[in-house]
Amino acid sequence: MEETPNQEVKKKHFYRRPRYRKKPSEGYENTRRTPKKISIVIPLFNEEESLQPLSNDIKRVCELNKIEFDVIFVDDGSTDTSLKVLRELNKSDRRFKYVSFQKNYGKSAALQVGFKHVTGEYVVTMDADLQDDPTEIPNLLNKLDEGFDLVSGWKKKRYDPFIKRVSSKFFNYVTGLMSGIKIHDFNCGLKAYKRVVIDKIRVYGELHRYMPVLADWQGYSVSEIPVQHHPRRYGKTKFGISRFFKGFIDLVTVIFVTRYIKRPMHLFGFLGALAFLIGIIVNGYLSYEWIMGQPLSNRPMLLFGILLVIVGVQFFSVGLLGELMVHNSQNDTEYTVKEVNK
Repeated sequence: MEETPNQEVKKKHFYRRPRYRKKPSEGYENTRRTPKKISIVIPLFNEEESLQPLSNDIKRVCELNKIEFDVIFVDDGSTDTSLKVLRELNKSDRRFKYVSFQKNYGKSAALQVGFKHVTGEYVVTMDADLQDDPTEIPNLLNKLDEGFDLVSGWKKKRYDPFIKRVSSKFFNYVTGLMSGIKIHDFNCGLKAYKRVVIDKIRVYGELHRYMPVLADWQGYSVSEIPVQHHPRRYGKTKFGISRFFKGFIDLVTVIFVTRYIKRPMHLFGFLGALAFLIGIIVNGYLSYEWIMGQPLSNRPMLLFGILLVIVGVQFFSVGLLGELMVHNSQNDTEYTVKEVNK
């Protein structure tokens, strides 16, 4: 009997591959369009035990996701063997670079110096204490690919001491209220930036806490995603009550720099006019009483009214001087240009 050709036609099954899937203990296998290269900046202070496992995790995640990367460790004057570990890491893999300070200058200084050594199209920052999870790096990059310029991590479930959690929540609430930026965690060390953002922003003091505020002031788009947070494995936290108060002092600095640095008269002129007006009202009332025969020799309110008038004039004068300084130093290089059509 002659064989007849098989008439069955196999149906092709098409499916959409998920954007990423999570593998146990490996992180995310990501199908995103990766940038040409990312640079990871990690400030550290006395984290000798965390550096090797952190480097291994970063290397595994980036290689799994086919992300070209380099890491810039910034040793902020460590007194343990952190620098020795960094030398060994660099010797074994040149992608792990380091800068070491002579003494402790603070996290903002470490980030600023680290930013000067980045070579990637995107920049990721994270802490060196293993509480930030490197498997979140692909998620941060995905969010940048959606069109945002800065993506901040949100430690939705935190493994920190109680006092640090409470103070951080209060700090984030006040910062969001004063800055108008609706994110939950300003101080999370795990952030991702487009290169243009870090090229434009200068960080000093304790201003690393306010990178989203500084970026928003420059006109860059800011977003956040929830990230995993882990308990500290080694060493002890560097958090102290003094850092809490320094943070709020720097918040006042940030608000002034972002809102009033180009229009100081709007702040000092308003305060001066308000104080002067209240002083005039107080002194006018006392003058009326004096005309009606009331003695003013035992009235402390008279001194208060005079003080308000003097303070009002001083605030107004400071505002005028500030306006003159801004006018004389104005130049076009201070403006952030997105696109030019020539």
